[in-house]
Amino acid sequence: MQHQHIYDKDGKQLCCTLEEKIYTNANAANLLKEQHSDDDGHDHDHEHGEGAAWKHYLPAIASLTMLLLGIALDHYIPQTFFKGYIRLAFYVVAYLPVGFPVIKEAFGAISKGEFFTEFTLMALATVGAFAIGEYPEGVAVMLFYAIGELFQSAAVNRAKSSIKALLDVRPTFANLFRNGNYQPVKPETVEIGDIIQVRSGEKVPLDSKMLSENSSFNTAALTGESKPKTIEKGETVLAGMLNLDKVIELKVTKKFADSSLARILDMVQNATARKAQTELLIRKFAKIYTPIVFFLAVALVVVPYFVAGNYVFNEWLYRALVFLVISCPCALVISIPLGYFGGIGAASRHGILFKGSNYLDLMTKVNTVIMDKTGTLTEGVFQVQEVVSLLLDEAELLKMLAAIERQSTHPIAKAIAEFTKNDASQYQATGVEEISGHGLKGMVNGKTVLAGNTKLLQKFGVAYDEKLDGIVETIVIVTVDNQYVGYVLIADKIKDDAAEAIKAMHQNGVTKIVMLSGDKNAITQKVAQTIGIDTAFGDLLPEGKVQKVEELKQDKTKVIAFVGDGINDAPVLALSDVGIAMGAMGSDAAIETANVVIQTDQPSKIATAIKIGKATRSIVFQNIALAFGVKVVVLLLGAGGLATMWEAVFADVGVALLAILNAVRIQKMKF
Repeated sequence: MQHQHIYDKDGKQLCCTLEEKIYTNANAANLLKEQHSDDDGHDHDHEHGEGAAWKHYLPAIASLTMLLLGIALDHYIPQTFFKGYIRLAFYVVAYLPVGFPVIKEAFGAISKGEFFTEFTLMALATVGAFAIGEYPEGVAVMLFYAIGELFQSAAVNRAKSSIKALLDVRPTFANLFRNGNYQPVKPETVEIGDIIQVRSGEKVPLDSKMLSENSSFNTAALTGESKPKTIEKGETVLAGMLNLDKVIELKVTKKFADSSLARILDMVQNATARKAQTELLIRKFAKIYTPIVFFLAVALVVVPYFVAGNYVFNEWLYRALVFLVISCPCALVISIPLGYFGGIGAASRHGILFKGSNYLDLMTKVNTVIMDKTGTLTEGVFQVQEVVSLLLDEAELLKMLAAIERQSTHPIAKAIAEFTKNDASQYQATGVEEISGHGLKGMVNGKTVLAGNTKLLQKFGVAYDEKLDGIVETIVIVTVDNQYVGYVLIADKIKDDAAEAIKAMHQNGVTKIVMLSGDKNAITQKVAQTIGIDTAFGDLLPEGKVQKVEELKQDKTKVIAFVGDGINDAPVLALSDVGIAMGAMGSDAAIETANVVIQTDQPSKIATAIKIGKATRSIVFQNIALAFGVKVVVLLLGAGGLATMWEAVFADVGVALLAILNAVRIQKMKF
């Protein structure tokens, strides 16, 4: 079986086969460029790869068939020819399909100064078995090792499946409007401001603004949400979304390198480069452990010569070879990175992007979560919550208010205009005057209309109910001809899963949840009380948020995660132990600074991220305990001559397979 190598900064080969596969495969953008498309946009690798996959199994099938036939000839089929050199040649032929690639890798590693690798151990053990006449055992050890490699590849591919969904959304072309018609070009060549066309069933190639009236999009690859999303004219369409509806025109707002999809691909590409502490420790351990067991195996052959009364070289060499096979650290170096890689894949399937396996570990230790309010726990957009009309019909009040508010670009005015957009009223406002910090004044159908806060009414001497001063939400009071007629309550809507998110975090080990906001303290406290936040602070500038986080970090027992979405959250995201950004609507600065990105913008995914981190860590430690436990027992049995090559195969490849099966469980878990 062929292997690809990677090398550390000193040029030394990393010995862990699975890590080689994982870290090589994690170069998502390069793989995508090389394997998924060429200049004509066709997926040639996919076309040929599917049909050729079975060829990887041919060497193992050939060796297994010959091994079974050899065992049958040895023990069950009466004959006289299967002896001596014929028997040796038969088992050598059975050995070569699975053994030759490993021996080749061993020589390659030795030539680069890396003697103590799993390839070297397996080659020495199996060639040694042939040297003492244990041909079937030699073939069996290498065969099961090859089968283990095939299981590794299958497990890695399964773990990559969720992340691969992200890679597959990379568009291969963009229909650019040029010289009076649309021409397919590479997305990387499109400039900001260019007009592109996306047909039904095609992927959006670049972040853009919708020029057509509307269309429906599948956003699952970016957000994990299966429900189609309708995007209207003027709204943002992200690269990687799949157009489901009709032919649309878009105006490009970002170059491909700066698009949401490019950022996601970069996160996937670099995710496994940031390794968890457990993973780093095992790698260091393997580099020390492997030479130790090799020299112990040598001692197992040499020392008994001087102390044993009846020394038989072949017997002690056989014990040493068994010892070598058992001691191979495959199960550790396979299952641990696979466990973390599986965790990253499982998180991706839920719309959560971890920028490294080390953050999977850190999420399990988080006991304090600090959250921004606007855009994180709330929708981040003003919406009309309540309409109170005293002297006019409610519809009449809204028509007059909408007529005057449509003349303003203020976010509050836009919220009212959006709320009344289906109103076909012919009410027209004239002479509209915007009074900064107060509201609007204008004429609607010959009547003077004021729309604003209590300061506006005080300015013009209009009497109103003093209870309005106690309302914490944003309020737009309406007067007609200097008479108070009603008001509209506007607030930032709390996200549907915000309260559920707070409850779930408490249930998953978070002891303190703090909300920081630049909004009015009264509104901040009301939101906190509504959804169950422990502590909240309002009226904070960006530096105020930094100060609050620094105060909490003084308690060294706290492992802090900060959740935010805005540009002003970037400093706090960097300051916290784990920075979590709301990625679908969040700012570029927040997403770049964060360690974890929640593509669905759902705060409830924070608890999901904690659960996935804990499940991953649990599986990793289970595999460590399994590998060490079985190896120690069988090593002792092997040294004492009570374990044969068959037990050694179980202790090495068998445990590795069990560890792999345990690691891939995370892909089927529900969080």
